[in-house]
Amino acid sequence: MSMHIKNNMDSLRIQNILTANTKKTQSQLGKIASGLKINGAADDASGYAISEGMRVQIRALSQAEQNAQNGTSMMKVAEGAVSSTVDIIRTMKEKAINAANDTNTDADRQIIQKEFNQMIDQIDDNAHVTYNGKYLIDGSKNHAIKATATVFANDYLSEPDNIPRDGRKLTDFADKNGESLGILASDNITISLVQDGKTYTKTYKVGDRSLAGILTDIPGGFQDDIFNNGNGYEGGLSFLDSKEYYGYDGFDNKIKPPSGHKTTIITMLVQNLNDNPPHVEEAEAGLPFQLGGITLSITDRDGNVRTSANAKLNQFHEVIRAQNASEDNALVLQIGSKANQSIKVGLTDMRAHALALRGSDGSYVSLSNQANANAAIEVLDNALSKALDQQTTIGAIQSRLSYTIDNIVTARTNIQSAESVIRDADMAKEMTSYTRENLLSQAAQSMLAQSNQQGSNVLSLLQ
Repeated sequence: MSMHIKNNMDSLRIQNILTANTKKTQSQLGKIASGLKINGAADDASGYAISEGMRVQIRALSQAEQNAQNGTSMMKVAEGAVSSTVDIIRTMKEKAINAANDTNTDADRQIIQKEFNQMIDQIDDNAHVTYNGKYLIDGSKNHAIKATATVFANDYLSEPDNIPRDGRKLTDFADKNGESLGILASDNITISLVQDGKTYTKTYKVGDRSLAGILTDIPGGFQDDIFNNGNGYEGGLSFLDSKEYYGYDGFDNKIKPPSGHKTTIITMLVQNLNDNPPHVEEAEAGLPFQLGGITLSITDRDGNVRTSANAKLNQFHEVIRAQNASEDNALVLQIGSKANQSIKVGLTDMRAHALALRGSDGSYVSLSNQANANAAIEVLDNALSKALDQQTTIGAIQSRLSYTIDNIVTARTNIQSAESVIRDADMAKEMTSYTRENLLSQAAQSMLAQSNQQGSNVLSLLQ
C-alpha cells in the first residue's frame, strides 16, 4: 500500500491570517497608544490631508490669540500712563482754580506754581512710557497726518452776514437768539491767551473796537507779542465770523459744526515775509503755533465783571488740535491667521508740550497772578479733553482686542472639534477592535501550532 505526503497548505493559510491579524493588532495598538485613528497618510490619505490643514489653522489662530493678548498688554500699559495723566490734570485744575482766587498772595501762587511744575514734569514722564522698548504716547506712534493748527470755535454767537468780520464791534455782539451780550463802549475787555507755554494778558477799552481788530490789528497787541520768531515769519491771531466750517483736520478734510450752521472761530494768522509779496497762511500748523487757551473777560468801568456777557463770550472751545506733521508710524497688531488681518493703532502725543502745558523752550504755564491762573484753567480744560480722547481711543482698542480674542478662541475650538472628529480615535471602539484582533491572533497562533504538529506526526511514522 502506497503513502502520499501532502504540502502543509493549512499552515501556510494560517500564517497568512496570523500575519494579517498581527498587522491589524499593531495598527490598533498604535491608535490606542496615540489616541488617533489617523497616524499617517496610509491610514486615510484624504482625512490626513484635511486634518493637517486644520492643524496648521489651529496653530495660526493660537499665535493670533497670543498677538492679541500681547496687544492688550501693550494697551494696558498705555492706558495706565494716560489715566495717570488724566488724574494729574484734574489735580492741576484744582490748583489753578485755587490760584485764581484772590485770597492767595503772590507768595502762595509761587508755592502752587512749584507743585504745578512738578506735575507737568510727571506728565512728560508718563508720555515716555514704553512697552518692550517701544515708546507709546510720545507722538512717535501716530497715524500719518498733515500738520494742523489750533482752532477755537464759538457756536453760541450770532452770525451777522451783513457786517464785515473785521468791522463787527464788540458792542454789536449777540447770541444765537439775537439777544445782545450787553457789552458797552465804556467797558473793558481783558484777553488772556496761552501760546507755546507762555501766557499773554492785555486789557483794552471796548470803545468802537472789534474783536478782530484787538486780536490782529492794534499796534502793540497780540500781533506783535505772541508770534515773531525771527525766521521770516510773523503773525498773530485771526478772528473769523460766519464760517461754515472750523477748518481742516490732519487729512485735509473739512470739519463742520454738528448742526451745519455757521460759526465763529479764532485761529493763527501767519505771514511769510520771505515770499515776494509776503504770503499769508491762515491757521499755520504744528505745535509751535498752537494756542493753549483763550479767556475773555468783560468788566464795567468800575471793574465789576459782566457775568452774563462773559458766559456767552467764553464759549470758545478747541475744535481742532494742533499737531506736527508725522509719518505713518501707527502700531500694526496682527490679530488674524491671514495676511493683513490686523488692527492699526495710532496713539497721539501726550507730552506736556503737545497738551499746551509747556512751551518749546521748556517754560511752564504760569499761575503767577489771577489772570494767568484763569488762562491756565482754560488750557487745562483743553488738555483734559485731549487726554480723555486718548483714553477713549485706547479703551476702544482694548474692547476690540477683547472681542477679537473671544472670536479667535471660538473659531479655534470649533476647528479643533472638527479636526478631532476626523483624526481622534474612539477609544472604546479601538479597544474593542484591538481585543478582537488580539484574540484572533492568539487563535491563529494556536491553529498554526496544531497544523505544524500534524507534519511532525507524519514524520514520526517514517521513523
